[in-house]
Amino acid sequence: MSANAASRFLPRTLRARLFLILLAGLAVAYGLSFSVLYAERTMSATAVMFRTLENDVATSIAVLDRTPAAERPELLEWLSRGNYTLTLGPGLAGVPTKSPHGREIAARLESAAGSRFPLRIEAIPGGEGRLQAHLSLSDGSPLTIEITPRGIMPVADWLPYVLVAQMVLLLACAGFAVRQAVRPLGELAAAADALDPNAKSTPLSETGPSEIAHAARAFNAMRDRIAHYLEERVQILAAISHDLQTPITRMRLRADMADESPEKDKLVNDLREIERLVQDGIAYARSAHSSGEKKTRIDLASFIDSIAYDYQDTGKAVSVAGRIDGIASTKPHALRRILSNLIDNALKFAGAAEIDVERRESGAIAITVLDRGSGIPEEMLAAAMQPFFRLEQSRNRETGGTGLGLAIAQQLAATIDGSIRLSNRTGGGLVAEVVIP
Repeated sequence: MSANAASRFLPRTLRARLFLILLAGLAVAYGLSFSVLYAERTMSATAVMFRTLENDVATSIAVLDRTPAAERPELLEWLSRGNYTLTLGPGLAGVPTKSPHGREIAARLESAAGSRFPLRIEAIPGGEGRLQAHLSLSDGSPLTIEITPRGIMPVADWLPYVLVAQMVLLLACAGFAVRQAVRPLGELAAAADALDPNAKSTPLSETGPSEIAHAARAFNAMRDRIAHYLEERVQILAAISHDLQTPITRMRLRADMADESPEKDKLVNDLREIERLVQDGIAYARSAHSSGEKKTRIDLASFIDSIAYDYQDTGKAVSVAGRIDGIASTKPHALRRILSNLIDNALKFAGAAEIDVERRESGAIAITVLDRGSGIPEEMLAAAMQPFFRLEQSRNRETGGTGLGLAIAQQLAATIDGSIRLSNRTGGGLVAEVVIP
């Protein structure tokens, strides 16, 4: 059977597989130990029985031989034992025994009777292993010794309870061992799922067995390297964007001093696009790091209304569809930039935006920006949050933008301990939801 075929019969989880393997191994080892102990005990008991049978039968024959014939019947019950009985008379007719057990008993009885009392062993009907030994005493009286085979060794009443207790102990030990082995893997998987190099998180504990501690150290080092690479990339972007501002400014001044011509207008427009791209790059770089803004308490309804009024004053179709009363503790400048980016996207692609606010049962606040545009294909919703990703594939900045608006909003959301989720709206359009604690 191949490994793939064998794996189909095993449980799916590593915890269950380890538990099954440990339990099966312990059960087999326990069963072998019990079998060996039982066999050794049976062999010892059999040897003791043979020695006792030989000694007792020799004593019984000697006592009966020296007792007057009239008094012998009174001694038969007293001299009999649990595994043999004495009877005066010829006994039952049988056949010579051929079993190894019967030959062993015959040898013991012949040794007990000695040369004075010739003895004949026969197997008689009435049960497997039932034997009779026939001999004649000194006065010629016939004596029959009937051997009743013993069954398996008797088991004490308390032994099954001990066996059950031991199996329960085996189950508990196997479960504890599996838990100790699998728990670090679960913690490592959870840390990998929650890995966010841009957010400050508690390092994975490096305690425990050497292998687990080594894996935890490797994971923490990997996370630090990823965070360092991302920070380095953002710093390069910020440096390039910052350094481009000076030559762009000089080019703008030279263009403004040039004579009026169609080429001048095209040059000025190109410089504006470059300047806007540089500004977005700097904004993205700044959003990747906390700006040092402190959390303050704001009136949420007034805050949302002020954002909507700012857009309405410039003739933009921005409305507030739902509102809640209450105070929120957050970073207002970061939250305003997040909502502004989401509203700008809605206005660019749909021409209008709605703002809805609700409080969740958990106490979190959800601020949703909705539009009636064309939405985003489901397979591109996650990619839309990535830097420089643009749904509109043309190179026109007026329609496609720089692809940094949602990325900046996501970075800023992390600084206020919030999150952003995009989904398509029923009936057409996009839903951009910002959840803050």
